[in-house]
Amino acid sequence: MSTFLNYLTVLALAVLLLGPSLYGMARERRIDRQLRKAAAGRSTVHTVQKSSSRSTVPSTAT
Repeated sequence: MSTFLNYLTVLALAVLLLGPSLYGMARERRIDRQLRKAAAGRSTVHTVQKSSSRSTVPSTAT
């Protein structure tokens, strides 16, 4: 029974030490995927749009 508790203690310590790191890595990968998706969406929209959507009316201010 003592050996089982030793293994359980080591496992609990490993989870406590590695858990936050693994969670952070998963979060970073999720953010990277979102950024790549947003960049891909922006590049397709950017190529479709004209360089300027405003009309070029001359200014009458003096």
